[in-house]
Parts: sequence; structure tokens; C-alpha cells
Amino acid sequence: MNLVVLGADIETPLLKTLAKHTGARAIEQIDPAAFRIVDAQRRDGVAALCDAAAVDFAFVPTGRRLDDFGLFVTDMDSTLIDIECIDEIAAECGARDQVTAITEAAMRGEIDFRESLTRRVALLAGLDLSALETVYRTRLQLNPGATALLKGLKAAEISTMLVSGGFTFFTERLQAELGFDHAYANQLEVDAGKLTGRVSGPILDGEAKAAHLRRVRDDMALPAERVIAAGDGANDLPMFRAAGFSVAFRAKPVLRAAADCSLSHSALDRILDLFE
Repeated sequence: MNLVVLGADIETPLLKTLAKHTGARAIEQIDPAAFRIVDAQRRDGVAALCDAAAVDFAFVPTGRRLDDFGLFVTDMDSTLIDIECIDEIAAECGARDQVTAITEAAMRGEIDFRESLTRRVALLAGLDLSALETVYRTRLQLNPGATALLKGLKAAEISTMLVSGGFTFFTERLQAELGFDHAYANQLEVDAGKLTGRVSGPILDGEAKAAHLRRVRDDMALPAERVIAAGDGANDLPMFRAAGFSVAFRAKPVLRAAADCSLSHSALDRILDLFE
């Protein structure tokens, strides 16, 4: 097992302390912001040491290579991008505070996602469809490292999938922009150019996200261990269970506790540095 340490300012004393604490045999530099502590043993205290230094870490099986994987699956809102799209849409009709409160409760796992989406979308009824274009053009930004991550995955010939409890209006545009092989999300119902306050078709919740992952994984004849999944909220838990390696990005505590790696300080492309 190797211990990979990621951060903008990783000090040598921390690396030596971690190596001694885990009984490791060597420290290897991946680049100035990433180090591999070789043959480390899982021990209590690693998380506390890394948290105190504001660096990220992950235990990764020795010899696990990036090209061992065949599929990368990521959530959209607050993972690939830096906003919750529905919150920004709600701001266009004066319902942001109400929608944000429901979003936060859902991401913490306090409200069933289907119920939360139904309640939030209902608050958007009557909003002109042009508001979504405004959000996409003026408020949506990729999270740091997103473009480099997708480029690195493509170079490694890893298929990519964007799957979201958000909306196809955004996933379709991001798929075209970033070159995702697959994209799935909820379809907002529109009538005469205005949102009806309903979703067309079945709601894509956490279980549905995992089902899409499993279907694409099976279509590619990949075992679960060849899939990486990334997300930030409680509705990503089923997807994490269907993947061989999971990454919680700036995530809620419930997801960090279930992840193989939690990135709270590092950019998305640091996922590429986890593997040999």
C-alpha cells in the first residue's frame, strides 16, 4: 500500500513524520505538489496529521496504475463545476434562499433526493427558459483542474461519464465542451418557453446515477475495480459503492467518510497523481 500526499505546500517534516508513522520504506516525489510514501501501513492518525497541514491524502494499492481503469464517472454540480445550477436558476426568480436550503439538506442526506428535487423544481415554475442560458454563460465555472483531468483521462484512453441529479441543459453543453463520452441528467419540462415546475420522465437520483454507472460499466465489460467515481454529496453514495475507487471532492462529511480519497484542498486533476 502507498500513501499519496497532495498539497500546494507539503513540508518535508510532514512527509518524514508520515513515513515513520506508517512504517514506510521510502518517499518519492511525483511533482512539487504530490508525494508517494512507499509501502505505508494504514494507521490511525494519518488523517489528523494531514488535516492539520491542510493537505490531502489517499491510501492506494501498490502498483495500481491509471491505465488499470477504463471508466471515470463524475457528478456535475459542486464537483465538476463550482455551483449548484438549480440554486443559480432559482436566483433568477427570487427563490434562491428557499432552494438553497433544500439543496443543502439533500446533500447532507437529511432529505430524500427525489423529494428535494420535486420541491425545488416546483419553485421554478413560470421562469423563462432563457434564465438557464444566463446561468450557463455568466455563473457556471469549472472547478480547478477539471479541464486537465479530462485531458489526462483521455490520454490514458479512459472513457468518461457525466451523471447528474441536475439538468440536461447543462450536462449536454458540458459534454460538448469537455468531450465526455456519456452524459445523463434530469430533463426540465418546458411549455411555451417557460419552466412548468416539473421534471420530464423519471427523476435521476442517487440510485439512478449508480444504475447508469453499472450499465455503462457492464456494456464495456469492466469489473467494478476498473471504475473511478467522483462526487460531493450524499446522493453520490450509491455511485461510490458501484465503483472500484471513489473520490470525494470538497464534499459533505457523509461522503468523505465513504470515499477512498477526499480532496478538500487540491484541484481535480490531482486524481491523476494518485496512481503510478
